[in-house]
Amino acid sequence: MAVVNSLLAATFEILNILLGLYIWVLVFSAVLSWLVAFGVVNTNNQFVRTMGDMLYRLTEPVLRPIRRFLPVMGGLDLSPLVLIFIIMFLQSFLRHLVLGA
Repeated sequence: MAVVNSLLAATFEILNILLGLYIWVLVFSAVLSWLVAFGVVNTNNQFVRTMGDMLYRLTEPVLRPIRRFLPVMGGLDLSPLVLIFIIMFLQSFLRHLVLGA
């Protein structure tokens, strides 16, 4: 039984790490979109275009359903923030599930 518990705890830990990495992907995506919007970086640059496309493909499928439920806030997109809070809730839930607290 201890082996199964250890395996389950290791699986939850890997899932927690992946969720943490996805938070960073969301942050990088938001920062890049701000830099593009304010003209700090040029989208004609191949690296910027590739990074933007990659981040868009990683984040948009998850953010799109959240945007349907959020009210329009002018030009401000709060969906990454909502998703980060959801991920943090999941991380806390997983942590308490593994620790049994």
